[in-house]
Amino acid sequence: MPSDLERAMEMLITVFHRYASKEGGSASLNRRELKMLMEAELGTFLKSQKDPATVDRIMRDLDSNGDGEVNFEEFVSLVVGLSIACEQIYRLHMQSKGVKKQ
Repeated sequence: MPSDLERAMEMLITVFHRYASKEGGSASLNRRELKMLMEAELGTFLKSQKDPATVDRIMRDLDSNGDGEVNFEEFVSLVVGLSIACEQIYRLHMQSKGVKKQ
C-alpha cells in the first residue's frame, strides 16, 4: 500500500499529464493548458491574484529553457514554491495558536 507521500507524488504526476495531454503532446503544458490547470487545481490561489496577467507571468517564470512550454520539471518548481509559501503560513498559524515547534 502506497504511503501518503507516494500517493501525493503520483497525484502530482497524474494532474500534470491530465492537462499536458489536452492539446498535442503530453510532455509539457502550453499556456492554455497551464491556465486550465491553474484555474481547476489552484483556483483559490489564482483568484487571490489581482493581476490579470498572472498566468503569463507564471508561464515566463517557469519556462526556464525558453521553449514556450512548461515541462514536468519546470511545473514542479511552481508546486514547490507554493508549498513552501503555504508551509510558512501554516507555521505562522500554529504559532498564533500557541503550538510549540517540535
